[in-house]
Amino acid sequence: MNSIEERILTVLEKLKPYLQSDGGDVEFVKYEDGIVYVRFVGACQNCPMLDQTLKEGIEVALIEEIPEVISVLNINN
Repeated sequence: MNSIEERILTVLEKLKPYLQSDGGDVEFVKYEDGIVYVRFVGACQNCPMLDQTLKEGIEVALIEEIPEVISVLNINN
């Protein structure tokens, strides 16, 4: 695992408690060409706020912390 992936995992670990408190979670799948691929599990899979959580929560946090990240995509879709 490269250092960018380790930094991604660190940021995701900070966000997981918020998702887990609602019965969901997010899993890191891969990082490729500036894009982070994640998978939502549990209650997050069918949540109507999923896209907002992805773009305004997870993507913003990752881009803010890791300049190499340009986007975050959900592989469930």
